[in-house]
Amino acid sequence: MGTGHNVSKPCLLILSALMAAPASLASPWEQVTTPSTQPSQAIGSYANGCLAGGASLPLQGQGYQVLRSQRARYYGHPEAIRFIERLAAQSQQQLSTNILIGDISLPQGGRFSSGHSSHQTGLDIDIWLRLADRMLTNKQLAEPQPLSVVNLKQYQLLKDNWDERHFELVKLAANDQQVARIFVHPVIKQKLCATEDGQQREWLRKVRPWWGHHYHMHVRLKCPQDSQNCKPQAEPPSGDGCGAELASWKPQPKPAAPKVAAAKPKKKKPKVMPSQCQQLLEDI
Repeated sequence: MGTGHNVSKPCLLILSALMAAPASLASPWEQVTTPSTQPSQAIGSYANGCLAGGASLPLQGQGYQVLRSQRARYYGHPEAIRFIERLAAQSQQQLSTNILIGDISLPQGGRFSSGHSSHQTGLDIDIWLRLADRMLTNKQLAEPQPLSVVNLKQYQLLKDNWDERHFELVKLAANDQQVARIFVHPVIKQKLCATEDGQQREWLRKVRPWWGHHYHMHVRLKCPQDSQNCKPQAEPPSGDGCGAELASWKPQPKPAAPKVAAAKPKKKKPKVMPSQCQQLLEDI
């Protein structure tokens, strides 16, 4: 509003409340600006944990750039930083492109106020499927445009957006010994299964279908040896995951169901944060 307009006191109060809302919704972990000084350790589970002695990923390095650095989500366990630098160098050398790094973790891990329930221990990394053959400008990095490779309504690959190097990039990541799982949209997994024509299909076992991952792959690393309080995820099922399991993800038409009164959703019990994470917050 410009000068010369009369604004009532109730309106001012409402505007003030709206302006203050984002801060009030922030996770306490987002108020932390630096890693802790303890030895490096991923603590708890991927979706209920924190990160001691984290490291920051330089915002630009050989073969990669960090997206939306203003959100300060470029911290991780040192193993995660080394993995990114390793994969980025391979991408540049073998695929002649640069990778774009999305969210990793906050300086001391913990929950984001938006975007993910995981990424809490410094071991989850989002790598966008938009390949940067040319380095992005600062403005493009701050406000990046994602590249989806899936037509979500038709449950089909967007062939014009799919690059053969996408297959190679996911395969490079999956073959890394530190990687536990990689989450991609089921249609992407289907394309990877169809493209791999060799005998060595074990890497496909790590690539798991999951909704939402149509413009990036979510890489999850194993618990590092130095992290005794890190809770690993169960091993993926045996096999390459390209058969009936993958087919079960395809949406099926459902017959119209009779209308019934909606049951009240059961309240989920709040997760109990590991004591080491509670201590980190108290030490801030």
